[in-house]
Amino acid sequence: MATLGTLLKTMVSGVLVGNDKYGNRYYRGRARSRQNRERRWVVYKGRPEASKVPPEWHSWLHHITESPLDADQRHDWQKEHVPNLTGTRAAYRPPGSVLRDGKRRRGIGDYEPWNPK
Repeated sequence: MATLGTLLKTMVSGVLVGNDKYGNRYYRGRARSRQNRERRWVVYKGRPEASKVPPEWHSWLHHITESPLDADQRHDWQKEHVPNLTGTRAAYRPPGSVLRDGKRRRGIGDYEPWNPK
């Protein structure tokens, strides 16, 4: 959910450019800044999280491209965008992690505790 200020600015001076498949909406300002650049911003669907912006929209937001990249401009080797999953149930937990099972396989040269004889 966007803040009240962002929603007001969007209603007054924002022009909708497009949406992504995550439901985020992308806007540009009607007026240009002193440096003659248009302002660009995103209104996130749900919690604001910058990693929810796909690469094609990221390049547009940061003035790398003048228009968002289309699906036909993607290469076969490019993977589908996945937002940052840290802190969620889908987060990566490697073997031996205390958040997974806490047990790991023995490795070569593994630690052996000192044992007094």
